[in-house]
Amino acid sequence: MKFLHAMIRVKDLNKSLDFYEKLLGLVPTRTIELEDSKLHYLTDGNTEIELTENFEIPENGYENGAAFGHFAFECENLDEFSKKVKETGYEYLWEPFYLKEIDTRIAFLKDPDGNEIEIIENRQ
Repeated sequence: MKFLHAMIRVKDLNKSLDFYEKLLGLVPTRTIELEDSKLHYLTDGNTEIELTENFEIPENGYENGAAFGHFAFECENLDEFSKKVKETGYEYLWEPFYLKEIDTRIAFLKDPDGNEIEIIENRQ
């Protein structure tokens, strides 16, 4: 069994693409057009995120369920990533901090649709 992708419904595709491509460095792989939506796939080389652009979007976007927590991404250097966060105009939800239980620093921010994104600095 292999985990393939996670799907996120997006209100503004361009803002979401900017976030996942420019800030997180994911690379688009393909787009599939369906009857009611377009599916935009991005990858880190291992796993994909599917940004779903429904043709009929609720006026206020989508509500995140209480069961979902966050997506986690690893970065090589959290200080360098923080510079990129600032340069691209995003802000942290929780600024970088050391988490002794995993012996590394982490931080949290939100994507344009309010999904929490955890950034974990590589411990190696």
